[in-house]
Formats: sequence, structure tokens, C-alpha cells
Amino acid sequence: MTEQTPPTPSFRDPRLPFAKRVDDLLARLTLDERIAFLHQFTPAVERLGIAAFRTGQEALHGVAWMGPATVFPQAVGLGATWNDDLVRRIGEAVSAETRAMRAHDDRVGLNVWSPTVNLLRHPLWGRNEEGYSEDPKLTSAIATAYTRGLRGNHPTYWRTAPVLKHWLAHNNETNRDTTSSSVRPRVLHEYDLRAFRETVEAGAVAGVMPAYNLVNGRPNHVSPYLREHLRTWTDQELLVCSDAGAPSNLVDSEHYFDTHEEATAAAVLAGVDSFTDHGTDSSKIVERVRGALGRGLLSEADIDEAVRRQLAIRFRLGEFDPRLDPYAGTVDFDTAAHRALALESAEQAVVLLKNEGVLPLGAEVRIAAVGLLADECKLDWYSGTLLHRSTPLEGLYERFGADRVDFAEGVDRVRLRTSSGALLRVPAAEIAAEDAADEARGAEGALDPALLAGRTDLPPLTADAVGSELALIDWGEGVLTLRAPDGRYLSVADDGYVRASADQPGGWVVQETFRLEPSGSHDNGHLLKHTGTGRYVCVAADGVKVAAQDPRDAEIFELESTERGEDAVTRVAAAADVVLVFAGNDPHINGRETEDRTTLRLPAHQERLLRAARAANPNTALVLVSAYPYAVDHADLPAVLWTAHGGQAAGTALAGVLSGDVSPAGRLPQTWYADDADLPGLLDYDVIGSRQTYLYFEGAPLFPFGHGLSYASFAYEGLEHRTAEGTVRVSFTVTNTSSRPADEVAQLYTRAVDPSVPRPRRELAAHRRLRLAPGASAELTFELPSATFAFWDVAHGRRRVAPGSYELLVGASSEDIRLRTTIELTGEAAGPRAVRVRGLKAADYDDQRNTEIVDRTKVSGDAVTPLGGGTGELVFRACDFGAGVSGVTLDLAGEGVVEISLAGGPPPTVLTLPPTKGPYDYTTVTAGFAADGVHDVHLRLRGPLRLAQVGFSG
Repeated sequence: MTEQTPPTPSFRDPRLPFAKRVDDLLARLTLDERIAFLHQFTPAVERLGIAAFRTGQEALHGVAWMGPATVFPQAVGLGATWNDDLVRRIGEAVSAETRAMRAHDDRVGLNVWSPTVNLLRHPLWGRNEEGYSEDPKLTSAIATAYTRGLRGNHPTYWRTAPVLKHWLAHNNETNRDTTSSSVRPRVLHEYDLRAFRETVEAGAVAGVMPAYNLVNGRPNHVSPYLREHLRTWTDQELLVCSDAGAPSNLVDSEHYFDTHEEATAAAVLAGVDSFTDHGTDSSKIVERVRGALGRGLLSEADIDEAVRRQLAIRFRLGEFDPRLDPYAGTVDFDTAAHRALALESAEQAVVLLKNEGVLPLGAEVRIAAVGLLADECKLDWYSGTLLHRSTPLEGLYERFGADRVDFAEGVDRVRLRTSSGALLRVPAAEIAAEDAADEARGAEGALDPALLAGRTDLPPLTADAVGSELALIDWGEGVLTLRAPDGRYLSVADDGYVRASADQPGGWVVQETFRLEPSGSHDNGHLLKHTGTGRYVCVAADGVKVAAQDPRDAEIFELESTERGEDAVTRVAAAADVVLVFAGNDPHINGRETEDRTTLRLPAHQERLLRAARAANPNTALVLVSAYPYAVDHADLPAVLWTAHGGQAAGTALAGVLSGDVSPAGRLPQTWYADDADLPGLLDYDVIGSRQTYLYFEGAPLFPFGHGLSYASFAYEGLEHRTAEGTVRVSFTVTNTSSRPADEVAQLYTRAVDPSVPRPRRELAAHRRLRLAPGASAELTFELPSATFAFWDVAHGRRRVAPGSYELLVGASSEDIRLRTTIELTGEAAGPRAVRVRGLKAADYDDQRNTEIVDRTKVSGDAVTPLGGGTGELVFRACDFGAGVSGVTLDLAGEGVVEISLAGGPPPTVLTLPPTKGPYDYTTVTAGFAADGVHDVHLRLRGPLRLAQVGFSG
């Protein structure tokens, strides 16, 4: 007899819909197997032939953390291209390399955690480099393009599965796991949710990652918005992956729950499907889920819902259909096309901020390239390892010839003399080049590069009579790096010794930065403090090490200057026709994940170099290479450019723009403010109330949103519009009026002419980057749905287009408007607030002073409390009391006093709240209150109380 072949399980049958296959596989898994699926590192189920799986592969601007890969410009640089098609092609290249790398290393994941769609609301945010723009429309356009590229274009199978970061209202690194963003409903719907929503609705998103912070008093990892909003935007299953360590934060740092079982259950019920916690060790999450099940906090159905979402993603990735997966054989890695795309994207990211005729540079010009960024190709925390490298200096050498370019980095060259009179010396490193390459930080892929240790194969620094000259760079805030003569940075490994061992500063805790502190016992002495360990440098018989916690035990150094950076800059600047000062930041220092910036100003060291160059040669241009905006005084500078760190082709791209081979057409994706005084507080998330971003800012920016100059010139004409069936069709013509081919970025903005509530000064509705030959014209047409003109009406709890006049503004930036016209929209009229019927939700205010929104309960709802338990005020406009009311009811918790009054009316009614048991123990307080007709209502809150709802009766 012939043995029968067992039937193919339904989950292996590609003829069935994914949903049926997921259900079949889910039914075959045991409860223990399903619970294990909730951790980031899902184990294999060998009895079913199911492979191990992990969520999370960083791919912000190239495959990161897994070794060499094509490195594209930082995300903020991609935002500066304003080019959806380009970014889609970058997404395609990144996902192709992800697939190609996975074929050789199964640690490379296909669930990519990218892009970051947090809006660049505040330019001091440490992670500014990771976002695309301060504008939700531009952010969603670029993010949608990137996710479409990452996903691929097959109707069934996905090349990679992108997860959007970081849900929600996350723009501060300072105390990021304990601070709460107070986000009023209008800001929530018109600003923070919008970038996520439009990207999810485009259909190429596999999930989201909640952020570390709290929103309105509730941690994002238990946010009701995941179900109330996110999962309503698409019919597809979305996988919600926690941020690293955030599930434990719910108890450990946020103290939001008493036990990890309660916290884990709350996160699952809110919609978190995959827990990124405790690295590869899933045992703690498994134990917590089992505990929650045992206590009745979770059901098996809750577990199944989360597992089903992960399985849905895995089916889409073709895991269970390897022969049908169109991307299974992808081998495209570091191809000529990818290298060309890296160069193209770096060129398109360059923004010409100012030009008074210095640029482009002539062919025979003599150039002085100076500054700390002139010969650097910097990487950030989410970069891959460079396969190719191009610095601005190398690009200039290649384009103009090394004989026409002089270089001065501008470092301060120093020696450090010890209290015994000896000088710090860097011993010669006797190590083969190939061994050094193997030891380089990040050369080998790591799922968590924070775990990569510093090198211990090199000898530590010593002290002798000769010593070594060190290159000192002050990156601002007193944070220094010290570099050995061979170019290696002084670094500290786990054994505490100081070695010249790092190619660049880097790592989760940077080990290459120091501070010089004055010595109280020596007039010219300094203590050298290592910032990574917080310890002071000592000199011992076996080498230099960081060992002293007490400054009294630290070595006292005398700083001996051998050359000031500005002196070197002055020498080369004086002999040049044009000076290019390359300034900016190191992405690992003073502004990065875990660390916000403190100022918009350039570090003093770089200001010194800029002043020296300008004094020596008035023909000085500033080239900023940075992850964020700066406030620079450019009054006496004839030219200023900016580019984000541009990846592997950054130097070649900059040389192409500076020479005129490429006409710049990058545009600023965020406002550049002129001064720190123009900025709101970092934790002030109310973009409307505090007039933030180009949407509401009423001051004079240094450079406005959308700004960017060209070597060409363009004319705009023929603005026409037609309104039909809920859509406004806008068209106009752009003409290249110059003699060179060039790109232009046409921008269309809208503005409500006479709004009843504060509305944006102007708001981006559409854009297009196009290339035009000399004399060529193109007609652009945009279809604007009626929702383009809507706002969130807090009085009625929905989006609404108000009837009235709206301006259509067309131009080359938000302030360079070339064409305008006014249209009339019928919209939807709405009356005053029907407070007799609906009452007033406290968070639905029109205006406020000194209050913040907090959680009404740990599950859902909002309340309002005075900041710091002091005094705050809420204002509700146009409240309709009809024929009259005689009483008021307040839902309150805490303790304090509430005064309610009508604008211009009688003295306020005062309601006193005796202490309740806790912040979530609400009680009802009533009082007599007479009102009729339509009035503005004012509520004054005093003390540590929480107000959730106001009702009226009688």
C-alpha cells in the first residue's frame, strides 16, 4: 500500500484569502505559543514549520544597524527635497536592500520601523533629523511616498512592512517617558493626528509604534486613540509595536499602574500587539501576560486579536508562500542605480537660503574650504554603515582640482600637561588595517548597536615629556571631543581606560565627549570630565583612565595651545577668491535621541571660525550641514546654504550645487526662527494658542517655511479655479525664464479670510517639484477636496468647512506668493454651542490660560486641571442657553474652587470641591446659575482639581 500524503493545512493554501489562512493558523497554535507571539522576538513553532520572527528593522534613510548599506540623506533632508516621486524610489531601494541583506542574514527583519511622521513642531527637539516637516500635509506626502516604496507595488505581497513612528505628539527628549503633551482637540485633529491619518489612509502602512511620552496625562502605549482613530482609518490589520522598554515604563518610571500585569493587560486592550522589552528575552513579557490572564485582566480572545494582526503582516510579506513571493529573490544591493539615487537625493536636498551673486562658483576660482564639517561625512543613530563616503572637501577636490582648494579644519590644537609636568601622549597603534576595520564601531550588524563595546585592543594614553598634539573641538555647551594626530577620537571602553580608538563619536552613550572644568586649586588648571561615565580623568602608572568620581581625586591639566582654529582659517581665507565655511553639528552630540538642544545658536567655536573667515575675506559663504535649523546672523554673508547630513554622496552633491552643475531646488521643510526668543516652551504643544510653526507664527522668521532659492528664475501666471462636487480644481502655469535647466517647487496654500476661530495664516494644500528646460512652461493642476478647507469644530465635535471666503495662494514659498485669488465656499453653517443639551466638555475650550489637559480615567476621556495646582481659566465662546437655565453641574475630582461666569455678566458663581479620594474619583457639584441667550462662558479653576464636564439644567 502507498502511504497517503497528509493534507495541506489551510494556512499553507495560497488559494484561500489571507483572513481564512490566519484564522486556520491561529486555531492551530496553543495558548502558550500565542502568548509567546506577543514579544518582539517571536519563537519558531517547529511542529507547524513556522519560522521565528521579529518585529523591527530600522530603515529611516537606508537599512540601519545591520552593517554596510546604501546611506541616503537624513529624513529631514528627504523632506527638504519636496519630491514625492524621489522619496518613493528611495523607499524602493531601501526595501530592496532589506530583502537582499536578509537573504544572507536572517537577523535582518522585513517589518521596518520607518518612517517617522512626528511633526517638526519645535526645532530644538533632539530628534529633528528623523522627521520630514513641521507641516502635516508635507509630512504625510513624503511619508506616503516612502511607505509606498517600502511596501512595493504587488497587489498581494509586500516587499517590507512599514511601521510609522512615534504615535503621538512626541517632540521632546527631555524626560520623554514621563512628560505629558497637552493636546487640545483642534491641535489633535488638525495637526498631530493628521500626518498619521493621511499616510495610513494611503494604504501602504503596516502599523504604528506608540511614543514614550504621555498625551493628555495618559501614556501613548495605553492610548484610546489607537482604537478610536487609528484602526478606523483602514480596513487592513495594523500591527502596533511598542517602543523599546516602553511597556515596563508604564510601571517603572511613569508609575501609571501598580503592577506589570495590569500595565501589560491595559496595553493589549488599548491595541498594542507586539512588546519590545528586555531585548531578546521574552520571558518577562510572557510571565506578565500569563499573570494578566490568570487575574482575569485579559482573555484568550484579547491575545488572539493581537496575534492575528502579527500573522496578517507575515502573510502579506510572503512568509507562507515563498514560491509566490515576488520579492523573495531580490538581490539589488549597492547597485549603480542605488548609488546614483543616493547622489540625486543628496543634490535635491540642498537648500540655497541666500545668494548675492557669489554662487555658483566659477571654474577658475580659488577656494578656501574651512570649518569643522568641511571634511566630514557624518552618520546618525539610525544610519547604516557607509559603503561609500564623500565629504565636501573631497567633492570640491574632485570637481575643481586639489590644487585649487585649500583646507583648514579650524580645530584648536592643544597639548594637555599634567600636574607633574608630563604631557598626555597617544601611543602608536600597532594593529593591522584589516583588524582595525573589523573593530570599527558598527562594522558588524547589531540588532541593538547600543550594546557594541569600545575597543580594548589598543594601548591607553600615557604621559611623558614629549606628549601628543590633540585636535580639540568644542561642540557647544562645553562638550568637547579630542582627536589624536592619526584622526582617531579619544574614547573610553568598559575597562575605563582612555584610548585613541574611535573613528567618530557614536553609540547610545557617547564615549568620545569630555568637558573641561576649572580647577579650584590651580589658576590655569582644568579637570577633564568624561561625559559618558560622569567620571574624571586620572593618570596612573598603567595609563590614562576615567576613575575619579570626586573632583578632588582628578588629574589637573594645563591646556597648552599650539594653534587656534581661527588662525588656521584666517591664513587660507586671506589667500582665496571665495571662502566656504562648513558649519553644523555632529548628530551624536548636543541634539539627538535622548537629548534636546538648548539653543538655536551655532556653537561658539564655529562662530569664531565664521567671524575669522569673514574678517579675512568678505567673499565668504556659509554652508550649514546639520540635522536642524540654526539662528545665524547672515547680514554680512553674501551666500548661505543648508543641507541635512546627506549620506554617502553628500560631498559630491554639495560640490555639484556649489559649482552650478546642479541648480539648487531644495526647500525648507520647517521654519527657521531668528532667535531663541521666538520659540515657545519645548513642552508647549498648543501650536494654535502659542502661535507655532509657519501656520500660526506672527513674527519675522530668519527663513520661512518652503523657502529656497535657485540659480534659475521662474514666472507664475494664469491662476484659475473651478469648484464642483465638493472639489476645488486649481491650475496655473510655471515658466523657466532663465537660460539653464532647473527644478522648481510650486506651492499652493489656502487661507480662511474671515474665520470665526483662529485659523492658520496660510496652510499648504499641495505642492509639486518639476524640472523645466530654459523657456519651457508647464501647467500644474491640483484637485483640492473640500476637507482641505475644514477645521475641527470643538463646539460640535466634528470637522467642518465654514461658509465664507478663502484665498488660494500660489508661489515659491509660504512667504513668496506670486499669484492669489479668492473663492467662496458654501460650507456648513453651524450655530452656537447648544449647552442646555450637550453641556460643555472641559477639554473642548476655545481658549485657555495656565491649564493642561489630563486623563479623566486611565482608559479614556479628558479633563482639565490648572498647571501646578495653581489658577487657570477656560473660555467657551457663543454658548446658547436658549430660554434660560437655572443650575450648573460640574463633574470634578481632586479639591479646589471653580468660578463660572458670563462675559460682561453678573459676579461669578462659586463652587467648592471638598477633597475626593483620588484624581480619578469624580463627584458632582451643583449650584444655582441663571443664564439665557448666547454668551461666552468663563471658568476659573483654582487648586489641584480636575474638571471633566459642565452641565446646565432648569
